[in-house]
Amino acid sequence: MVRIGLTGGIGCGKSYVAKLLNKRGVPVYDSDTEAKQLSNTSKNIRDGLISLTGIENLYADGVLNRRLLAEFLFASKENARNVEKIIHPAVKADFARWAENQNALFCVIESAILIESGFTDTVDCVVVVDAPLDLRISRCVERDSTTKEKVLERISAQMSQEEKCRIADFVIFNDNVSDLEKQIDDLFEFLKNKM
Repeated sequence: MVRIGLTGGIGCGKSYVAKLLNKRGVPVYDSDTEAKQLSNTSKNIRDGLISLTGIENLYADGVLNRRLLAEFLFASKENARNVEKIIHPAVKADFARWAENQNALFCVIESAILIESGFTDTVDCVVVVDAPLDLRISRCVERDSTTKEKVLERISAQMSQEEKCRIADFVIFNDNVSDLEKQIDDLFEFLKNKM
């Protein structure tokens, strides 16, 4: 089985491409959703976060208080890195277990921070979804009911698309004009040639 790492900056449409892949029978592991679930169910994550933050009521009623964790995260870059050191290894291990149980030619891990979080060593191929900046901005403004300035702040906090595309084994261009289905066909051909 070929493990595909699917990533792209905010507003590029990686989740949409993941849905198209899933419609074709490719199992997709949504790392954001799974990280949230693991944050509530993993004793290692729970104990690690409480120890790191010192916030005893971080798990009131057995559920992670995301607001309190966000306050801790955004207090410093070091805090964010330390939280990542607790959560990312658990997600990586969970993805490896999940992938082992898939019965398909390909499987996908969808992650906005696939490269930044060091997940490239768990996949066979990195696929980046790319889109023009103005389209990314308009998609986010509409989807998130936010402002162009806030979207640009979020974009500037992420790894640049240019850098992601340089690292990619394959790039899917999602500009509302290019044929995504054809690009997915091309991706499958590319992957079959790598097998």
